[in-house]
Amino acid sequence: MAHNTSRIAIVYATAQGSTREIAAFIGDCLTARGATVEVADAEHAPDLSRFDVVILGSAVHNRALLPALTSYVDSHRDELLARDVWLFSVGIGPALRGPIGTFFGRAVPNQIRVVRDQAGAHAYRAFAGHYERAGVSLGARTMFRLLGGTRYGDLRDWPAIGTWATSIAML
Repeated sequence: MAHNTSRIAIVYATAQGSTREIAAFIGDCLTARGATVEVADAEHAPDLSRFDVVILGSAVHNRALLPALTSYVDSHRDELLARDVWLFSVGIGPALRGPIGTFFGRAVPNQIRVVRDQAGAHAYRAFAGHYERAGVSLGARTMFRLLGGTRYGDLRDWPAIGTWATSIAML
């Protein structure tokens, strides 16, 4: 398991940068606890043989992880299964409120469950990201509101992200 002398790779796929920022934040949290951390996007990921722990992260589009991360997991499945792996995603689900929004926000979509299981991840955690009103269709904005979206902008919960990173460092 991860501990303060761990060598940790954080491999992510991002669409607009929010996932990259969360990956960097997690890396900073783990570095502060004594781990050696390398953060890279899936297309420039380091050789996993140098790492004990791998944290995978991706933005969520249409209830699925981005193709760059799913391809990475497919290509490196054996290497991932030989290491301690954690998975996080970034999307609007965790920011939804109300009964329907809470249900969808907590449910692990099948497409994400498949990637989680292929990677042998110990745990999966969904975080809210950015959701800007500009450029979003009226239909998508209406659906967001109906599902319990209460506001736009930066919806990331940095303390929760830090707590999750610390939980990995403590194992």
